[in-house]
Amino acid sequence: MAHRPRTEMIAETRAKLVTAARKAFGTVGYAEASMDDFTAEAGLTRGALYHHFGGKKGLFEAVVAELDREMSERILVISRQAPDPWRAFVVECTSYIEMALDPEIQRIVHRDGPAVLGDPFTWANQDGCIASMTKSLRQLKASGDLRPDVEPEAAARLINGASLYASQWIANAEDPEGVSKKAVVAFEALLEGLLEERPLR
Repeated sequence: MAHRPRTEMIAETRAKLVTAARKAFGTVGYAEASMDDFTAEAGLTRGALYHHFGGKKGLFEAVVAELDREMSERILVISRQAPDPWRAFVVECTSYIEMALDPEIQRIVHRDGPAVLGDPFTWANQDGCIASMTKSLRQLKASGDLRPDVEPEAAARLINGASLYASQWIANAEDPEGVSKKAVVAFEALLEGLLEERPLR
């Protein structure tokens, strides 16, 4: 049997732990998830968990990062179907909010995430998210869609904050479906305020 590269073995070990932990965190939540349970599920030892992630919190952070990547991929697929750049931007924002209805995202990202990892504005993915949104808004401004007095980074930071808060509102609501519908309508109305007024033809 051929010897497997060390990097491949490390990647496989990490993937097994993340998969098992994601299942546990998504089912019973961070507080109730047992390290022994998901290391056993992965067929690994607690020592492997500490070696690769430093502990339960580090593994949780890896699960959140994986979910974030998947959410970004889903949003990209949806936004590509939009008829123009402005609608693509709106769809990106509202799709993120609507994902708070997904039970796994709801529990891991929006409920346990802030409790375990602190303020979402400090998470590793936030800088990249704001940079991407700023780039989109700059392009919309260059094409004349955005009001000339709107500074793209300022708008991106405000939109990002509103998206996070709306998602947490949905995730913690007694009626997530109802709250999601209200949040999306209000959010789209807020975004419309960024548009440059076009003269009637």
